[in-house]
Amino acid sequence: MEAMIECDGLTKRFGNFTAVDHLNLSVERGSIFGFLGPNGSGKSTVIRMLCGILAPSEGTARIGGRDVVRESEAVKEMIGYMSQQFSLYDELTVNENLLFSGKLYSLRDKPLKQRRDQLIALTHLGPYLNRRAGLLSGGWRQRLAMACALMHQPTVLFLDEPTAGIDPVARRELWDLLFEFSGRGMTLFVTTHYMDEAERCSHVGYIHMSKLIVSGQPDELKRLPEVTPPNTRRLDVTCDHVTRALQAMREVAGVRSATVFGQSMHLLVDDSITPREIEAKLRTVGIQAPEIHDIGPSLEDVFVALTARYTNNHTGARAA
Repeated sequence: MEAMIECDGLTKRFGNFTAVDHLNLSVERGSIFGFLGPNGSGKSTVIRMLCGILAPSEGTARIGGRDVVRESEAVKEMIGYMSQQFSLYDELTVNENLLFSGKLYSLRDKPLKQRRDQLIALTHLGPYLNRRAGLLSGGWRQRLAMACALMHQPTVLFLDEPTAGIDPVARRELWDLLFEFSGRGMTLFVTTHYMDEAERCSHVGYIHMSKLIVSGQPDELKRLPEVTPPNTRRLDVTCDHVTRALQAMREVAGVRSATVFGQSMHLLVDDSITPREIEAKLRTVGIQAPEIHDIGPSLEDVFVALTARYTNNHTGARAA
C-alpha cells in the first residue's frame, strides 16, 4: 500500500525537554490511523509538526510525498486539521463559519456554495445553518468544525481528540462520518483516549514518554508475545461481587494481573492455574458458580503490557 504520511526520526525539543523523540512512522493512504498515548506523551506535538504549525528540531516528515517544512504550502492544501478545542467563531452562524472557512482557501461564488452544500448534506447541519456556533451542542460543534476542516477537499484529515467531551450518541455518529470519509479514500489521523475508538481504527500507534512504542494493525499487536507471554493465558471470570472477587484473585500465586470489566474480571494467569483453583479461591470469599472462559487480549491489554515493559526497560537503563 502507498504511504500517505511518513515520519523519519521526527523530533521536537523545547529547550532541554524532548516532546517527541525520533519518531518513525508510516500511515497508508485511505487508512484510519489511531494515535494513542497518555496526556503529555507527544500526540498533539506530532500533529502540529505534520500540519506545519511547529517546525521539527530534527528528522523529516512527508504528506503525500511532500516535505512538511520545505513544501509547506503544498502540504497545507492537502490537509485538514480539527483541533482539540473548538476553534471556530462562536458569534458567527453555522453558515457563516462554513463560508468563511471556504474563503480562507480561496473558494468563491459558485464553487464555494457548492462545497458548502455538499458538506451540509454530508454532516446533516442543515437544520442549524442560522444558529450561532456558540449555541450548538458539543456534538454539533464538532460536526461544524469537521465540515470547516473539509471545505478545501483535503486528502488527509488530522483530528486531535475529536470526541472528547461529547455524548456517546454523537461520538458514534462522528465515527460513522469518519468511516464514510475513509471509504472515499481519505486518510485519517486520529488521536483518542478511548479504547473502543482505537479498536475501530485500521491501524494504531502508541506513544509513551515522547517515544513511539508500537505501531500496526490492532490484531497484529494483540498477538505480540509481550502482551500474552509464553505459558500464560487470559481468562474472563463472570461472578457476583466482582470487586470482592478481584481482591481474592490478586492473592493467588500465578495470577499476573486482574482487572474489572463490568460484571466480570479479566485475568492474565499462568497456564498452571486451573478454573477449579479459581472457583475454590472465590468460594473462600462467598462467591459461588463463576463463569470462566478463555479470551484474547484487548488493545488496552496491549498498551498496558507494552507501557510496563518500556517503563521497566527505561528505568533499568537509566539506573545502569
